[in-house]
Amino acid sequence: MYSFFKKKFILPVVASAFLFIGASFKDDFFEIAKQIEIFTTLFKELNRNYVDETNPGELMDKAIKGMLANLDPYTVYFNEQDVVRFKINNTGEYTGIGALLTRKEDKLIVKEAYKNFPADKAGLKAGDEITQIGDVLLSDFKEDASQLFKGAKNTKIDIKYIRQGKMNTTQIVLDEVEIKSVPFFAKIDDKTGYIVLSHFNKKASFETKEALEQLKKDGAERIILDLRDNPGGLLNEAVNICNLFVPKNEIIVTTKSKIEKHNSTYKTSKDPVDTEIPLIIIVNGRSASASEIVAGALQDLDRAVVVGSRSFGKGLVQRPVDLTYGTQLKVTISRYYTPSGRCIQALDYAHKDTNGKAIKTDEKNYNAFKTRKGRTVYDGGGIQPDVELEEAKSSPITDALIRNDGIFNYVTSYYYKNPDLGNRIPAVTDADFLDFKQFLKVQKFSFDTETELALKNTLAVAKKEKIEESILVEYQQLLTALQKSENALLDKNQKEIKNLILDEIIKRYQYQEGLYQYYIKNNSEIKKAISILNNNSEYKTILKI
Repeated sequence: MYSFFKKKFILPVVASAFLFIGASFKDDFFEIAKQIEIFTTLFKELNRNYVDETNPGELMDKAIKGMLANLDPYTVYFNEQDVVRFKINNTGEYTGIGALLTRKEDKLIVKEAYKNFPADKAGLKAGDEITQIGDVLLSDFKEDASQLFKGAKNTKIDIKYIRQGKMNTTQIVLDEVEIKSVPFFAKIDDKTGYIVLSHFNKKASFETKEALEQLKKDGAERIILDLRDNPGGLLNEAVNICNLFVPKNEIIVTTKSKIEKHNSTYKTSKDPVDTEIPLIIIVNGRSASASEIVAGALQDLDRAVVVGSRSFGKGLVQRPVDLTYGTQLKVTISRYYTPSGRCIQALDYAHKDTNGKAIKTDEKNYNAFKTRKGRTVYDGGGIQPDVELEEAKSSPITDALIRNDGIFNYVTSYYYKNPDLGNRIPAVTDADFLDFKQFLKVQKFSFDTETELALKNTLAVAKKEKIEESILVEYQQLLTALQKSENALLDKNQKEIKNLILDEIIKRYQYQEGLYQYYIKNNSEIKKAISILNNNSEYKTILKI
C-alpha cells in the first residue's frame, strides 16, 4: 500500500505543495499515509483474529467518532442514515411525522408535536413515550429510531406509546413536513412588526423577506427580529437576511482558514427591502452561529440595536465533505469574522482543562473593535447586546432543569391534571412553584452539576474499592448540603423558573403559535425592544446616528 502511494501520488503532491502551500504538507502527507497503513493493518487483523464475532461497520463508526471527539463538537462524521437527517435539517423538507423526538433508554420521547402535522393528527402529545414502531420494539433497536418513521407519503405506521403509565396505540400517516424558518410573524401594535426566525435552512431569507414585506404592507414602521434559541444553519442565508436591511456590496462576514481557498468574503448581492426601517434584534445564550453573524454584522454596521443577553459564541464555520458509500464529514474549516474584524468564538477547543473541556475565553482577554460609527464592541464571547437585560440571562440551575427535562416532565404531569385549561393563560403561583419543587424531590431529579457528578463518581469509586461504608456518613452529609444548595438556587431563580414553566404550559395547550402570541404582549425582552423603538432619540443615541 505504501509503495503504491509513493509511486502514484508523491510527485504531483510535492509539486503542488511547493507551488501553493510550502513544504509542510509534504511531511504531513507521508505521516498520513503511514498512519492509514497502520490503521488498515490493525483493523483487518482485529476483525480477522478477535475471539468473538465483530461488526466492522460498528467498529469503524466508533473509531471515527472517537477520533473526532478530541476536536471541536462541530466536526462530525455522518454515516448513510445520518446524511439523510443532515440534508433534512438544511432543506427544511422531508416526509415524516412532524414532531421533535428524543431518545431515552428504550423509548422515543415526544418533546413537541407540531400543529396539524401527522403526529399531532394521530393524537400524540408532548411527554408520550413511544415504545414500538410497526413491528419493531425500541428496546431491541439500538440504532437511530427516527429512521423507522421514514417512508413514502401516505405510508401508515402503527405505534405503541405510554402516556401517564398507560399503554396506548395509534396510527401515523406519513406526509410532507415543512420545517419553517419563520414559524411566526405579526404586528405587535400599529407600528411594530415582529418576526421569529428559528433557524437558517435554505428558505430562511425567503421566509424572512416575505414576513418583512407583509408587515410593511400592513403598516409596520419598525421591526423586531427575534433570534432567541436559534442555533444557526446556512451561512449564505445569514448574509441574505442581512441583505434585507443593508445595501448591495456590503461586507457581512469573512472566513479565514489555514487553506487559502477556504478564505472567503461574503457580501450582500441583492437590492435590499428597507435600509432605513428601525430594527431591533433579540438574542440570548442559545443564539448561535448564523444567528450571531446576523446580529454581529448588523451591530457592526450600526444598522440594528441588539437586545437581550450575550449569545452563545460560535465563531466556527463548517462545510460538508462527501465521502465514499454515501457517508459525509462535516468539518470545521475556518473561523468567521464580523465586519469590524471580530471573531466571537467563546471556547478554545485547541486548549482544554484537566477534565478535557475546552477553555472559555476570559472576559479580560477580549479584544476591542469599533463599529462603523465608532461604537466599541468586543470579540471572544459571543455577541454582547447593546442593551443587556439581566432577566434575559439563564442561570446554571435553570439550564440543568431544561437539559434534564425537569420543567418538561413537570408540565407533562400538570397538563393531565388540568385537561380543561384550553386557551386560558394560567398564573404560575407560589403554590405551583412549591408543587414543582416537590415534584423534583419525588422524582429524585438530578441536576447533574459538576459538583454533583463528582460526588456520585466518588461514591462509585469507593464502592468499587469496597470502602464505601467508611465514607457513607460523610458522603450523605455532603449530598444533603448539596441538595440544600440546589434548593436555595431554585428559590433564588424562582421568577426565571416560573416563566419557563409557563412557556412550556402554553405550548402544551396552544402550540408554538400560542406562545408567540403570549410573548408579544408579555415578554420582557420584547417590551424593552418596543420601549426603545418608541423613544426615537434613545434608539439613535445607541446607534450614534
